Amino acid sequence: MKKTYYLFNPGRLQRQDNTLKFTPYDEDGNEQKPRFLPVENVQELYCFGNLEANSALYNFLGKEQISVHFFDYYENYTGSFMPRETLISGKMLISQVRFQQNKKKRIDLAQRILTGAAFNMVKNLKYYNTRGKDLEPIIAIIGNLSARIKETNNINELMGIEGNIRKNYYQAFDLIINDFNMQGRSYRPPLNEINALISFGNMMCYSQCLKTIHQTQLNPTISFLHEPGTRRFSLSLDLAEVFKPLLVDRVIFKVLNKKMIQTGDFEETMNRIVLRTNGKKTFVQAFEDRLTETINHRTLNRSVSYKHLIKLECYKLQKHILEIEEYKPFKMWW
Repeated sequence: MKKTYYLFNPGRLQRQDNTLKFTPYDEDGNEQKPRFLPVENVQELYCFGNLEANSALYNFLGKEQISVHFFDYYENYTGSFMPRETLISGKMLISQVRFQQNKKKRIDLAQRILTGAAFNMVKNLKYYNTRGKDLEPIIAIIGNLSARIKETNNINELMGIEGNIRKNYYQAFDLIINDFNMQGRSYRPPLNEINALISFGNMMCYSQCLKTIHQTQLNPTISFLHEPGTRRFSLSLDLAEVFKPLLVDRVIFKVLNKKMIQTGDFEETMNRIVLRTNGKKTFVQAFEDRLTETINHRTLNRSVSYKHLIKLECYKLQKHILEIEEYKPFKMWW
């Protein structure tokens, strides 16, 4: 089974026969013992340090359908190397564009996506509400905001509702998480530890969704809830809205409340809080464990991983756009 590999150290990546050779550098730039990755075992690479590579290496990665996702020092997702698409469909592309350009159809799909996201956020809050946290007032507010989703026929208004839902949702983090205070969402830069984890986790979720979209016939630049723009894969933002409560927020609650990540795993630099390397490794491992965790799917009647749930969501979007079957967003049932 292919695996995801995370490169935290700066280094040089090169092809050696049918193997990937990664030579890490220490703080002084000296080469360390190389690590060899059999290419048939590699699904994708996440690079958090400076990477030296040449076009021959990327040609090899493209041929082997291996994606590479890049993050800068401040944990911002900066871009991806994606192999040439192998599941190209002109029919799918035309249908996706027409669907996006039809105001009524776009609004309807955007409402469905946001409804799924809000439901999963509330599901998280209800989980902790039954465990001694008084979250009923926040749950009620989000419920009232969610009721307005179907009432609007404007994308900007819909995004405004989404912003208000998240604002109230994030207020619950200070009640759920022990020993750390969030004190509201701060984006660029993240001003405290919880915000640093949210930003880092969201970037991980976006890139995971992007990789999955590329495994289907969907075009990642044509979105419905978020406005399509230049130089961004906005459909991955749409898809991530549904899965961030499940894949990111639950992991944050786990690593902080179980003290897997503590104050010493963060550092302040350039008026922002970022994770140290050990903290990144701990979070990435917890995130990877979450992706591979399985549940019994009620419709398929078999065990599927959380990672596979993202692909199933893409297939549901395809069927909706092709008007084969109405899209019903993924909603946690446990």
